[in-house]
Amino acid sequence: MADTRQPFDFGVLDLLLSHKRTLRELLLAAVQYRHLLNEALAIHVEDGRDMVVVREEITAEAGISTRQATELAVGLLARTFVGLLGEHWKPRSVNFAHCGPQDLSFHRRFFGCPVVFASDFNGIVCAAEDLDRPNPNADPELVRYAESLAKPLNVSGPGSIVLDVRKAIYLLLPIEQATVDEVANHLHLSVRTMQRQLELADTTFSSLIEEVRQELAVRYLTNLRYPIGRVATLLGYSRQSSFTQWFTARFGMNPRAWRSSQENKLSPRIS
Repeated sequence: MADTRQPFDFGVLDLLLSHKRTLRELLLAAVQYRHLLNEALAIHVEDGRDMVVVREEITAEAGISTRQATELAVGLLARTFVGLLGEHWKPRSVNFAHCGPQDLSFHRRFFGCPVVFASDFNGIVCAAEDLDRPNPNADPELVRYAESLAKPLNVSGPGSIVLDVRKAIYLLLPIEQATVDEVANHLHLSVRTMQRQLELADTTFSSLIEEVRQELAVRYLTNLRYPIGRVATLLGYSRQSSFTQWFTARFGMNPRAWRSSQENKLSPRIS
């Protein structure tokens, strides 16, 4: 599906995104207008000295496969970057948390770089300088015009704070930054404002942390390539024993036993 889409195929956001001055500004705008793009999509930029990781997550309830949606989202993001930088866009790698097909030729052709499956994250790795490379088609006047059209439409519903916090936790928990301060900062809110909005939505930050941690625990443990110690780290635990204690209290068995039970469910029965 991503292969058939054109860069910046986002309706009113087409003008806004395609004429931003840099990839960094484009990504900031994508976060700002997330309610117009995809309510279930979360984007986060991890800045390094020489390399940058642009992570994407599709938030979904436990048990719902996000493989196709994730590949579509990352594919559209890659197409958008190509549309902005053209031949100058040279990603270092594209990464997916799920396992890949036996034949990777299509993925490599589409992305034009190494494609890593069974990774710790979903997203794109590129050179840090690429985020600030000038867009030759940038037009501030068109951006201002597009913003005047998009802002009235970019209205979040009463329950959007819950979804926004959940998406931020999805992104920040695996990199050990899912604290109340970091999540509020990611959403450009004060901690007090975020907590007050969550109270109005009849939930709390700690409750959402637990919900997301349980959903991610199922996702990671279902992938047999993840050692249990690595799953513990991705869920914010520095010690595997603490993760085992938490998991057992919520799932009624330890992680190893739960994983074995899932394998047995999927194994073909011989009558």
